[in-house]
Amino acid sequence: MKILMAASEVEPFSKTGGLADILGALPPQLASRGHQVNVVSPFYRSVQLSEPAVWADNLSITLGPDAHVVRVLTVANDGVTYYFVDYPPFFGRDGFYGTPAGDYADNAYRFLLFSKAVIEIARVTSPDVIHCHDWQTGLVPALLKTAHAADPVVGGVPVVFTIHNLGYQGSFDASLMGPLGLPAGLMSVDGLEFYGRLNYLKGGLVFADALTTVSEAYAREIQTPEFGAGLDGLLAWRGSVLTGILNGVNYESWDPRTDRLIAANYSADNLEAKQACKRDLIDTFGITSGPDRPLIGMVSRLATQKGSDLVGVAAQDLMAMDISITVLGAGDAVYVDLFRSLEQRFPGRFAMKVAYDETLAHKVEAGADMFLMPSRYEPCGLNQMYSLRYGTPPVVRATGGLDDTIEPYDPATGKGNGFKFREYTAPAMLAAVRAALDVYQNRAQWRQLMKNGMAQDFSWARAVPKYEQIYQRVLRPVGAGAPEASGSASKKDLLT
Repeated sequence: MKILMAASEVEPFSKTGGLADILGALPPQLASRGHQVNVVSPFYRSVQLSEPAVWADNLSITLGPDAHVVRVLTVANDGVTYYFVDYPPFFGRDGFYGTPAGDYADNAYRFLLFSKAVIEIARVTSPDVIHCHDWQTGLVPALLKTAHAADPVVGGVPVVFTIHNLGYQGSFDASLMGPLGLPAGLMSVDGLEFYGRLNYLKGGLVFADALTTVSEAYAREIQTPEFGAGLDGLLAWRGSVLTGILNGVNYESWDPRTDRLIAANYSADNLEAKQACKRDLIDTFGITSGPDRPLIGMVSRLATQKGSDLVGVAAQDLMAMDISITVLGAGDAVYVDLFRSLEQRFPGRFAMKVAYDETLAHKVEAGADMFLMPSRYEPCGLNQMYSLRYGTPPVVRATGGLDDTIEPYDPATGKGNGFKFREYTAPAMLAAVRAALDVYQNRAQWRQLMKNGMAQDFSWARAVPKYEQIYQRVLRPVGAGAPEASGSASKKDLLT
């Protein structure tokens, strides 16, 4: 198949989080199975390309009454062709989506231009299927099914839309409809309108031929009021075309046997070498307690979604245990300040580094004894799967992909790969940490637990065939129309 993917970030060129990891792994995996895969992404200031070709230097994109001349650069890597939309007034900035003070005020314009560029590239490359990711590409299916419905090249191309995190929707003031030049009919309950505002994510949810998200549990959760972020009715209505596919792990980058970023390589047959990684992590973060004290690691965006508030509430009781904690991450100022205060309250035992740093992330995974992920919600999560491969048993909240991947360890049977709790409360999290510490004191049981996790396979080889099946499912004759969901409730009722 000829597959065109569109995403706002893609490793190794641009990254703020897990979206880039998936876009760095899935396209090469598909290409290795014989598909022709093209990926379109913005050309941010930080993107470094080696000898790119100029695919187009005067592509005209219209936003409202104004035409913008865009350049498109292209490079090939790992069997995939990448197209970068180069428009410095929109993408030549330090941040991808905003600054620490908030989102860029013109994001509606920036990602409409990007979406229109994706469609123009599709008109030349003639894909069999277009695969869009998150709100930044939600206008691609919306425009293809409306303004470009009669286009002989792209009008009938099916679109798959993947939700990586429903909490980020691309919501903008409805007064922008005219300046953006969007078709007037899109500002309706059957289109982009969501409580009187424009919602780019909703464009993908309504108009795509198939929807996916990044774990089976999250696919179920987002159809409920608790996790649906106001869109649960729409997602339930489209439930027949919504599939959860757990993200994979790139074990070429995340494997303690070959990892060049950690102090010592080790395996399930040579766990003693992991102690060198622990000593290195202690030195790197300035932990003053010795290597015999249990060390909990966290690599996380500091935000409510990730359970940062829960750690703050539980901090006193958590640090009353005989443990040390290292935190790597950046995010909301309120949680950066909170964790800084914990570092001051518990010097030498609670240490953090405010950064997105790949090398330090590997050091935490390899050097910690256990890994804490107390997420309020977690669409998939990758760090718990990295932790398993590194013999660092995770302690997680049972939500989304965390629930799908972590099985509680049972000392009686020796089965399981970690620890989890269900209620989003400090006592529940503390109980799970205590359960982990109890097992940690029994070295034979702990080694068995480590080996259980290291033996698991969450590689992309498991996930890629599921995407292929979805692509095959949506391929159909031009003009066949988007699949409808069944049910007695009216569409209007469910979308509001």
